[in-house]
Amino acid sequence: MNLNRRHFLCLLSASTGALLLDACTPSENQPSIQNTLTVAASPEETPTATPTEEIKGAIQLPPLPYAYEALEPHIDAKTMQFHHDKHHATYVKNLNAALEKHPQLKNTSVEQMVQNLNNVPEDIRNTVRNNGGGHINHSMFWRIMKPNGGGEPTGAIAQAIKENFGSFDDFKKRFNEEGTKRFGSGWVWLVRDKSGKLEVVSTANQDNPISAGKYPIMGNDVWEHAYYLKYQSRRADYLDAWWNLLNWDEINQRLADAVKFK
Repeated sequence: MNLNRRHFLCLLSASTGALLLDACTPSENQPSIQNTLTVAASPEETPTATPTEEIKGAIQLPPLPYAYEALEPHIDAKTMQFHHDKHHATYVKNLNAALEKHPQLKNTSVEQMVQNLNNVPEDIRNTVRNNGGGHINHSMFWRIMKPNGGGEPTGAIAQAIKENFGSFDDFKKRFNEEGTKRFGSGWVWLVRDKSGKLEVVSTANQDNPISAGKYPIMGNDVWEHAYYLKYQSRRADYLDAWWNLLNWDEINQRLADAVKFK
């Protein structure tokens, strides 16, 4: 079903409203992950997509490591542009605004703040949780995808999946089921716990498994803004298509990082 202009504008308005809500909605505990602010693009992933609006503050929006249209037909260019330039950018702006109130945090990474929320001043704690989580989640998300990606996993992650799930097909099935049943907005993850076991979990909103001592090796965004323009309510179709984009080299690097996580 094609979206007419009125429907499209309504959807965009609703998505923007959801972002503003995310910045100030009370939350429980949770959160964290990696603060990767720059991305080295391989030759096959150039040119990068660059947002038109400059963000002022210590935290910067990382550029996409590929053009907006590079992930088509699985994720369309318009979704990538809105998702990166509007949604991710809003998390960065909100986070910078919150951190201006507490300059003593300038030498603390976003990862450290999100991982140790109880150490964050109470007046900005929820903002850091939601927007700091949104920033580091998305910084990972762009990097674990690439044009002409997907296929069977390679390297250490292939062996780890086999040992923990039996087969890649069984892993994919469990991952997709977990992502499909996540009620409302959130993420589905492959994580490694401190004992070395891999498991599939999901989290609400922009929360991250690192808050529970589990390192996120890969994750898929199942907020509607990640897929609605192309797939409408068919989240399962989006989850299926996403496997054609995975950057197994980056995921292998994250597995190596997970082994070092304490």
